[in-house]
Formats: sequence, structure tokens, C-alpha cells
Amino acid sequence: MKSTATEKILARGAGKEYVKPGELIMADLDLVLGNEITSSVAIKEWPKFGKEKVFDKDKIVLTPDHFTPNKDIKAAEQCKCMREFAKKEGIKNYFEVGRVGIEHALLPEKGLVTAGDIVVGADSHTCTYGALGAFSTGIGSTDMAAAMATGKLWFKVPSSIKFNISGKFRPYVSGKDLILYIIGKIGVDGALYKAMEYTGEGIKNLSMDDRFTIANMAIEAGAKSAFFPVDENALKYLREHGAKEPRIYTSDEGAEYDAVYDINLEDVPSLVAYPHLPENTHDAKEGKNIKIDQVVIGSCTNGRISDLKAAAEILDGHKVHPDVRCIIIPATQRVYKEAMENGYLEIFLDAGCVISAPTCGPCLGGHMGVLAKGERCVSTTNRNFIGRMGDKESEVYLASPATAAASAVNGVITDPREFMEGK
Repeated sequence: MKSTATEKILARGAGKEYVKPGELIMADLDLVLGNEITSSVAIKEWPKFGKEKVFDKDKIVLTPDHFTPNKDIKAAEQCKCMREFAKKEGIKNYFEVGRVGIEHALLPEKGLVTAGDIVVGADSHTCTYGALGAFSTGIGSTDMAAAMATGKLWFKVPSSIKFNISGKFRPYVSGKDLILYIIGKIGVDGALYKAMEYTGEGIKNLSMDDRFTIANMAIEAGAKSAFFPVDENALKYLREHGAKEPRIYTSDEGAEYDAVYDINLEDVPSLVAYPHLPENTHDAKEGKNIKIDQVVIGSCTNGRISDLKAAAEILDGHKVHPDVRCIIIPATQRVYKEAMENGYLEIFLDAGCVISAPTCGPCLGGHMGVLAKGERCVSTTNRNFIGRMGDKESEVYLASPATAAASAVNGVITDPREFMEGK
């Protein structure tokens, strides 16, 4: 039986020799994740399972990262609910404000995910950890309650799509541009309930931060999960972050895929996804007449240190346009500190940006950057649905950190390469 890496990971979790796409399985879980919004719902469902304790206090991660520091009384109550549950159950990996980061940047940074793991999280962008060769996927809050109680969940085994990557990015193009390029090509339902597997010699030219960004947005193509092969770059990352011993799975030659796409990184331009879908992609050069009001650089998609470095390189020596608010959000405390040590925060402040503590706030229109009616934002977040960042008549344009930073200076959507060449 020829199997993909995703099928092999799920077979291991189900205690089976192999599994087939479409098969229903019960699999053991290596990690269960929740944030203050989703966990509070799961915790309220918890008593229905009649369990005295969670299945494993070391395999549950709770992060108050969306509306924290508390934006209002409701957010405070959600965090209090999660905080008290974590203390009661002895949850080892509970990260309080001041130590917390945006969950999908924090878990890899803390070494909590390794290759071959099966990870579920009550957040749709849990698919991020496919960058480390894990099977990871989002679940609902009631599923999270079941997962915390039993350490198991039902899955339908997804079929896979393969993306053969070759070449190398042109200057100022990054993983965000690649995933927008792919979603623009296949559509927001082009990978519906499938695993998006990346392979090819071009993988070596993708940094780990690129891979996290690409895997993070698998859900925006409708995918169940993403998967990157575990190469030396991934192993180095796991070692440096103290992750447990990896279980490395590779796809068999001759494994079946629903579709195969060949992508040369040299063909990928700086892209922007116009409202109101991530598939509505345009070359950044086309946006010169689109005036903007706000820029957000951060999120679980693009708040890592390389993202801030790319933005700082663009903003260095420049000022944010007087009609634009530019909000910088380091994804974790560690990223914040490293950005400070590297001088990026000084560049941002000198440019006229505001710097936030780690939070998901503006991405879902929660706080730290909510849009008014008619306002436009260029954002490095992952969704641009109607009303996603505020008023239903506001607009969100998805872009890379480099494109977002160049746009902040010019006050209109700007290609970063053209910006730097004209510097």
C-alpha cells in the first residue's frame, strides 16, 4: 500500500498499518490547543464527560492570545474561566499574559510540537504545524472538550494535493506571496478537506518562517491540513527549540494525489488579495491607486522575527504616510525582545508606527486596530472576509510584511521591489 506522509501519521495515531482517504478513524492525540475564546466554551462542556481529570495535563496548551490584555469585561471573564481551569487541572502549558504569544507562533517556539505529531486546536489555523512535518488541524470547541477528556478524536482521512516547488524567490517576495499565489490559482475551496503537501528541490529555499506562513493559510484554501517534509532546516529548528524526538514520515513513491501542481518560485510576484476573499489576488503593482487608512504587520501568519525584519528593512529611514495608521504586532515575547535587540522597534517608532503586545486582536476585528465604515487596511493577517476587521463596509487587503510596509509609507498599495528600487 503506497501512502502519503499524512496517511502514515494518521495510521500511527490510529494504531493501524495503513489508512485510506475517506476512511473514518479514531486517533490518539499528541497535543490539544485552545485559546481564551474557544477554551471557555470547551470548559463549559467539560462536566458532561464526567471525567475527574484531563487525559494528560502535559498535552494540553491554553493561551489567552486573542483579546488580551483584556479588552473588556467579557474578555476578562473568558480569560478567568481558562485561568481557573488550568490551575484546577494542573495544566503545565498555560501561558499567562506577559509570557503568552500568538498561539501558532508560540507552540513551535516553545518546542511543544514535533514532526509526526497529531495536533488539534480549537482554532482554524492550527494547520500551521504542518511546517514541522506534523498532522495538525482545527476543531470546534465541543471537540476540544472531548479531546481534553479522552485524548482521542474521530477523523476522516483526507486525500492529498501535491505542490512541487522549484526555484528561488525574487527579492522582497516571501512565503506569504507564495500561499496567496496558490490560493489565487486553486481557489478558496480548491483543497477542500484535503492535505496540501509540499515537495521539490525548491523547499530548501523556503525558510522555516516561510513554511509556517504557507501551512498557516492552508485552511484558506479549504484544506484539512498542510505538510512539509522534514529536512535539515526543520530538524535544526526542532533542535534549537528543544522539541522532543521527531518521528519523520515521508510519502511513498507512487502514492496517490488528487492533483499535482508545479510551481517555480521565480514566477511568484508580490501579491495582494483584494476584498473579500483570499483567492482574489492581484500583483501588488496594480494597487497604486488604492488609498489605504491602516496597515497591520503581525498575526499568527506573519508576526515572526523575519517578518519584522522585512518590514524594518522597508521602513528604515522612512515615515509612515500621515493618513495611515501602522500597527506592528510581534507574535511572541521572544520575537518582541529579538526585534528590540536588532533595532527594529526603534526603526518602527521612528517611522511613526505603534507597537503592540502579542495579540490576535485586529485580525478578527477584536481590538488594537478595528476598522470604521469605509476604511481600508493592508494586513499581513490571513482573512479578508466582509467585516473581518471591523465594519462590514470596511476592506482588508492581504499582503506580505514587505508589501504592507511599503504601502504604509506611500499611503497606497505598493510593490516593495519598486519601492526599494526607487529609494
